Amino acid sequence: MKYCFVIPNYNHADYVESLIESLNAFELPIIMVNDASDSSITTQLIALSEQHSSLTLLHHETNQGKGGAVQTGLLFAHSQGFDYAIQIDADGQHCLDDINKLLALSKDHPNDVISGKPIYDESVPKHRYWARYITHFWVVIETLSFKLKDTMCGYRIYPLVPSVALINDVNLGKRMDFDIEVLVRLFWRGTVTQFFDTKVIYPESGISHFKAFEDNVRISWMHTRLCFGMLIRIPSLIVRKFKKDE
Repeated sequence: MKYCFVIPNYNHADYVESLIESLNAFELPIIMVNDASDSSITTQLIALSEQHSSLTLLHHETNQGKGGAVQTGLLFAHSQGFDYAIQIDADGQHCLDDINKLLALSKDHPNDVISGKPIYDESVPKHRYWARYITHFWVVIETLSFKLKDTMCGYRIYPLVPSVALINDVNLGKRMDFDIEVLVRLFWRGTVTQFFDTKVIYPESGISHFKAFEDNVRISWMHTRLCFGMLIRIPSLIVRKFKKDE
């Protein structure tokens, strides 16, 4: 069971060095995808990769979005022979103390995605907080299930075989819609997601790349596509539900 970290990064520099130093304690390779950051940030990231032998830095020539960067990282990890990728954001939101919990759950459930279920403090932007409830409503409809307890937290372990197969088969969203869509489509394919509670903060100096209008429109269109996709899967979803309830 070979694990690595995958970190999407677009113009995040404040927390990256301390993040890499903290992750080095786990003695796992780190793959960071520089999603066409500004030249000054790119220079810092290159210097960081030269200082840490654990860090492999990949570059996008044009910005693809968080989802595009994660997909690049997952595909590269799989090509290097890794079995699992631990996705962590570069902005300091995630509680690194929970990594051992992530790994333990993954080893207990080796075929499953392991995903955080956020516990927020007062730093969470209100529009982001309420958007999760709206998305959860649609995810329940798209899966005919309450199994996916949260689909917007980017703190996860992906089993790479089913995840890469999905990426290769489907044109997944490349921005903020990715985190949601990948879990729904993996669910459709029979991959289970295990959830654990984790604290998520929004640092005062953190940079958010969530664009309220563009990303909400993009996510709404994604839910529209997924709802139509659900319609043709209703029989199989109902059969699966009854089989698990037996």
